[in-house]
Amino acid sequence: MTDFQEQQPQQPYYPPHPPRPPYDPAQPITTEPGTTIWPSGGHVPPPVDPPVAVAAAPAPGSRRRAKRGVGLLAAVAIAAAAVGGGTATLVQQLTADAPATASSAVNGTNVSASSVGTVAGVAQAVSPSIVEISATSNSGKSTGSGVIITSDGEIITNNHVISGASQITVRLSDGKSYEAEVVGTDPDKDLALIKLNGASGLKAATLGDSSKVKVGEEVVAIGSPEGLTGTVTSGIVSALDRDVTVAKDDDGAGTGQDQQQGQQYDPRQGWPFEFGGQQFNGDTGTSKTTYKAIQTDASLNPGNSGGALINMNGEIIGINSAMYSPSSSSGSTAGSVGLGFAIPIDTVKADLDSLRSGGDN
Repeated sequence: MTDFQEQQPQQPYYPPHPPRPPYDPAQPITTEPGTTIWPSGGHVPPPVDPPVAVAAAPAPGSRRRAKRGVGLLAAVAIAAAAVGGGTATLVQQLTADAPATASSAVNGTNVSASSVGTVAGVAQAVSPSIVEISATSNSGKSTGSGVIITSDGEIITNNHVISGASQITVRLSDGKSYEAEVVGTDPDKDLALIKLNGASGLKAATLGDSSKVKVGEEVVAIGSPEGLTGTVTSGIVSALDRDVTVAKDDDGAGTGQDQQQGQQYDPRQGWPFEFGGQQFNGDTGTSKTTYKAIQTDASLNPGNSGGALINMNGEIIGINSAMYSPSSSSGSTAGSVGLGFAIPIDTVKADLDSLRSGGDN
């Protein structure tokens, strides 16, 4: 009889769990631009080498909580550093870009654009529109100035600059010369309009608004004093609405009548005028006219008559017409003492149609 040992029931077989992958905290999780979160916690597999005696570790639960806390603090610190670094980079870029933008706006611009509001800028912009006028008459030759108002050569000047002239020659700022004809005159306003023969493509001046001129504003005067073409001076508006009286025509102001009396008028000494009942620079004669003028301390000298008084925007606000000289008997002592007068440009604009139709000529 064969003995059979009693078989014990077999226990189910459970294969060993594969080791968990090692925790790698080096890979960040990026959620949105500018914000980075680093994961914390995780399972750490048992060491392969024999364990080394270490101090008692906290319970697994507390260890995980501690690791999470450290991970959270690290995440906050890194996120703050990321935001701070981004902000610093942005500020640095803005700071670095600002000067570059400003300099790029300046590079390539011309002198007049970079000198807006300066005497140099005004002079460069307006000088091509100011001319020298030489008028020859029976009493001699006089020199004055004028302002180009159209590209085909219309020029505004003072009536006393061209009055009685038999020949008028105009020289531009570039040295080119033209003969000119009188279109119309208005002796009551001491204005005249002449036209160059055969001119085109000239730079016309911009006429401003003299009603907006205020005392104390900076102004620039351009003309040809003593034949020095394109002379630039500057100053301020000293007063408005000055009643200035000047001679209307050749009589009584050093013309043929004066020659008969042995008192030939020298046009280089300034045009005679009256103000406040007093006469300056000689006798204005019996035929005279009075107009409201802009007073300026910009230096005006003989030859500036008919030239431009300009605001700092490069706009013509007046036509220089009279100046006070301490002496009218000698060219060496005559000169500006800061008392100059200009016909308001609004007066000129209101008179243009009449001048173009011949005026009182």
